Amino acid sequence: MEGIPLSEEMVLKNLKEVIDPELNASVVDLGMVRNLKIQDGIVSFDFTLTTLKCPFRETLVNSTRKKIEGIPGVKEVRINLREMTEDDKRELFKERFQEETIPTNQIKHVVAIMSGKGGVGKSLVTSLLALSLQKAGKKVGILDADITGPSIPRLFGLKGFPEASESGIFPLSTREGLKVISMNFFLEEEGKPVIWRGPLITKAIQQFWSDVHWGDLDFLLVDLPPGTADAPLTVLQSIPVDGVILVTSPQELASVIVRKAAEMSRELGTPILGIVENMSYFTCPHCGKETSLFGTSHAQELANYLGVKILTRLPLSPTWAELADSGKSEEIPLDLFQPIREEILQKLG
Repeated sequence: MEGIPLSEEMVLKNLKEVIDPELNASVVDLGMVRNLKIQDGIVSFDFTLTTLKCPFRETLVNSTRKKIEGIPGVKEVRINLREMTEDDKRELFKERFQEETIPTNQIKHVVAIMSGKGGVGKSLVTSLLALSLQKAGKKVGILDADITGPSIPRLFGLKGFPEASESGIFPLSTREGLKVISMNFFLEEEGKPVIWRGPLITKAIQQFWSDVHWGDLDFLLVDLPPGTADAPLTVLQSIPVDGVILVTSPQELASVIVRKAAEMSRELGTPILGIVENMSYFTCPHCGKETSLFGTSHAQELANYLGVKILTRLPLSPTWAELADSGKSEEIPLDLFQPIREEILQKLG
């Protein structure tokens, strides 16, 4: 390319190869490169992100800089970071949603694992239920809808950036073949926070549903975050959820909060398949005695109120916790998950 004058067209051509992993399109097509100027070999422009706290900011900036520095005649690259206005974001998401090429997926049933309460073990229940369904010969995927606090990848020891094509994103697979998509796959560091407002969280969940190549699945399990706000609302309103599994713990406070999530599910017309009580008891490794560490359980009161069954009671197990923390959830025994699996298969097929 020696002898060819440095031009805006040349710069933009190179930048078209820089893909935003969140929106799966080039930074040029997304309108993120603005006010491009070239003078005496100095290339300067405004790089406009949906948010300055975007988890992909460093990756995008570094990729952009390298693409320009590789052009003959470029002496310096000056990138001015800017944030899109709310009007810019609305227009961008509107256009992207209309232009998306939806992968061809055949998903028979979608089950959401919900609580409303944090720290009760929704992600562990989701992971082990997925494994139990798979042991029954079903094809299963997990959509981690907890965008700001994803934990599914850690439970399976999954790391890596998903491959993508023009038509969508390919989920990662566990050792046992479960398909998984999670925001953690798109972060440079596992502990890096995702500081997003509701509209961006909502969009990410919608893309995990519509832009991911799930292929043929018998069941897609959706791990919901705590609360009854944007993320759970998005899942229950925009994804065809066949039923909800409620996860609670023995304390009365947990039951009260889980009841709010149950009422939300009912108001939106999503059936409740049953209740799982986690951390119900601790079994002494020496004498085998079971102890209710959190006192009298209130799960049955909740089940009676909702008119549903308690599908299973799970222990507070140091062994389970150790296996989950080390990414070895697939080694946890699944016998206690058989009642949940049978209930789902009986009701949904």
